Amino acid sequence: MSRENSSADTELFLIDLPPVSEIGLKMVAAEDLNLVEVAALVGDAARATMLAALMGGRSLTAKELAYYANVSRSTASGHLSKLVAARLLTVIRERRFSYYRIASPLVGSMLESIKVVAAIELPSRRQPGTTNEDALRFARSCYDHLAGQLGVAVSDALVAMGHIVLTDEGGEVTLSGERFFSAFGADLTPSTRRIFCQPCLDWSERRYHLKGLVGARILDRLLELGWLKCVAGSRALQLTSSGRAGLSEVFRIETKKDGVTTSSPMENANSRGSPAAHPG
Repeated sequence: MSRENSSADTELFLIDLPPVSEIGLKMVAAEDLNLVEVAALVGDAARATMLAALMGGRSLTAKELAYYANVSRSTASGHLSKLVAARLLTVIRERRFSYYRIASPLVGSMLESIKVVAAIELPSRRQPGTTNEDALRFARSCYDHLAGQLGVAVSDALVAMGHIVLTDEGGEVTLSGERFFSAFGADLTPSTRRIFCQPCLDWSERRYHLKGLVGARILDRLLELGWLKCVAGSRALQLTSSGRAGLSEVFRIETKKDGVTTSSPMENANSRGSPAAHPG
């Protein structure tokens, strides 16, 4: 193609383009700059590792977070200052120590949603997991509620028993659910204006578990009863022998040796005891 023809084609191309104002192309609006800043903060490997360590709902010191992120104490302090300034983390000072934690359930939900997107693999390239990865997939804390295979199984069981109505848009505790949670010892009285009951897409199971006040109270009660135990240095939760029996009796969930959880057949529902019938 000659230079003349090339220039002519370029001119025609430019002439055919509508003005920028007509196609709605704009610079990033001032209110959207926060999105850019938050994405940049979370996108740093060290900061992402620190946030992941705090997703178990614990409060950790700068020294502990520096260890998890494999950075120096001074570097960790710089990262943490930025995360606190962006209101992704809060800091509580007690005596000589400063403890950091996720600022709110909203931040926890954002991080879990990123995890869901990151887990999408086309084509699948998942390799056999480590012991800790398998433990996380079975049961883990998702900020302040139960996730993993066990979290999904509990959600499924509550829906199957008619205690919760769950849709893509939200969740609702039924009248039978109110009686169930009261007998189970889970206080659903709102203490803040936080979300009450909502589905949370599980990154490992690609199905819903429960978040919000209901999800948090379920996990609190399972830990209080000793049915689940925290694993040191991990978000993983360990199912105890009493927990295995309790989940079977109260939630009609059976656990297999390979860690897969399944709901018991519904025809056996009437033969099960109430939550209050199982000792804590």
